[in-house]
Amino acid sequence: MAANLVNLEAVDKVYGTRALLDGISLGVNEGDRIGVVGRNGDGKTTLIRILAKLEEADKGRVTHAGHVRMGVLTQHDSLDPAATVRHEVLGDMADHEWAGNAKIRDVLTGLFGGLDLPAFPQGLDTVIGPLSGGERRRIALAKLLISEQDLIVLDEPTNHLDVEGISWLAGHLQARRSALVCVTHDRWFLDQVCTRMWDVQRGTVHEYEGGYSDYVFARAERERIAATEETKRQNLMRKELAWLRRGAPARTSKPRFRIEAANELIADVPPPRDSSELMKFASSRLGRTVFDLEDVTVQAGPKSLIEHLTWQLGPGDRVGLVGVNGAGKTSLLRTLAEAARTEGEKQPAAGKVVVGKTVKLAYLSQEVAELDPAKRVLEAVQQIRDRVDLGKGREMTAGQLCEKFGFTKEKQWTPVGDLSGGERRRLQILRLLMDEPNVLFLDEPTNDLDIETLTQLEDLLDGWPGSMIVISHDRYFVERTTDRVFALLGDRALRMLPRGLDEYLERRQRVIEAAAPPAPAASAAVKAKPAADARAAKKELQKIERRLDRISEQEAKLHARIAEQATDFEAVAKLDAELRELAGEREELELRWLELAEDA
Repeated sequence: MAANLVNLEAVDKVYGTRALLDGISLGVNEGDRIGVVGRNGDGKTTLIRILAKLEEADKGRVTHAGHVRMGVLTQHDSLDPAATVRHEVLGDMADHEWAGNAKIRDVLTGLFGGLDLPAFPQGLDTVIGPLSGGERRRIALAKLLISEQDLIVLDEPTNHLDVEGISWLAGHLQARRSALVCVTHDRWFLDQVCTRMWDVQRGTVHEYEGGYSDYVFARAERERIAATEETKRQNLMRKELAWLRRGAPARTSKPRFRIEAANELIADVPPPRDSSELMKFASSRLGRTVFDLEDVTVQAGPKSLIEHLTWQLGPGDRVGLVGVNGAGKTSLLRTLAEAARTEGEKQPAAGKVVVGKTVKLAYLSQEVAELDPAKRVLEAVQQIRDRVDLGKGREMTAGQLCEKFGFTKEKQWTPVGDLSGGERRRLQILRLLMDEPNVLFLDEPTNDLDIETLTQLEDLLDGWPGSMIVISHDRYFVERTTDRVFALLGDRALRMLPRGLDEYLERRQRVIEAAAPPAPAASAAVKAKPAADARAAKKELQKIERRLDRISEQEAKLHARIAEQATDFEAVAKLDAELRELAGEREELELRWLELAEDA
């Protein structure tokens, strides 16, 4: 039986007149991997700070096992600005000591791209003081991960990490024996790492078994039981569940009967987007030309980031743009935005950008500096317009859209200057949509947004008819809102990736392996086994998929024969027995597929 590490008993926490936690009793055991979700401001960070004894509860008791070694990553680090990266992360360890430690090498390579920290001016000897918040956060995370811990508590660990960094961190945490409690809005990360979920809502905490996909299903199932048929039909959670179930079957770790129940729950839910209808509507709003790039070079100062780019963003295109930091993703958006703002007069360093005459661009930058802090939330929205046409006959007032984005009637009269970073970003996205653009550029739109707001934004974008480019390190958001993925891999070229972010990570891994020095023989042998296991799993997966295809064909033929011989009861009974035998084989193969998918 797993030993208990931390216990919360009847914990209360009140801020002002608001109870963030009301009589909460929870426990963390050895081996637990817990994801914490909930709206911004509902108490996620407060909960884990109390759990880690960084903050005192107003009432109740928090107990730690006497032996527990705990590592905590908060949103604000305590690094010494006068110290070097080496001193903070490695302490007094000699070079040969840490370089001979495979775990430390893995952490430094995974978080910084190499043992010499290539992105830092003096490598390990870089002084921390002048570094950005994102760089400091990576240093704090590295310092935590190279230590041995019984329990790791992480508050938004994926902030400031790119797609590769998030993928590495997920794999690293999966391989560790430490228990984990993690607050994050990155739903792909939650699915990869967590086996339990805590949903913090209005002073209470609901517990769910499984990762994020399982949590979505369980919550949708609970709401289905409590709701009427029509309310259930309009439930956002069911829409997201439908998208999850139509994606990779291995997203959920639940048994077969749960999967069948999920499929029954979403049987009448249409796909998130009617792509052909949206494309037709977008073409009517935009015409044939949106952005045409001919032999374009994009520069940042004297440095060329992208060269000889010939590319077209057409009406209704929904594009995810990924790439290594500094490869030119934001610079490309700025180049297109500048050409649109000047109606084609401002051109890049070389080449030509043709902008469609009907293009009306909305650009969400990373800085969100466009908001007047003196205005109130509703005034800031009404400054754009009072009503908005969301397409397909949907129309909303400024106040209704504010409520949909989590600004209650009371919150709508809050001065913009009093909003949190996540609330300001949410408000700016809302303002952009109020202006009824037909082209959207979203640069890191998920920063500081909670999961509930993200699902609402995704729902709005599902019915939004126009062209869109999304830059995001949130893999789930990119896959959910876009239809094609393009990548900047650092070689000054833009490439389309037919297999999306999986292909991007594979390409980046090949680049890293090609640049890495040869590994010692012993290390290579250790790495060869999991690689061989993954290859064997993929091979068996392909074999299972071929057999499943053949079973589907056989079932179709049997159904046709049953229809032909409907009056011959003996023949129908024999054919029905064959069908049941095939169904049993299918179920066994699908269960095996789910087991192998994670290994592959």
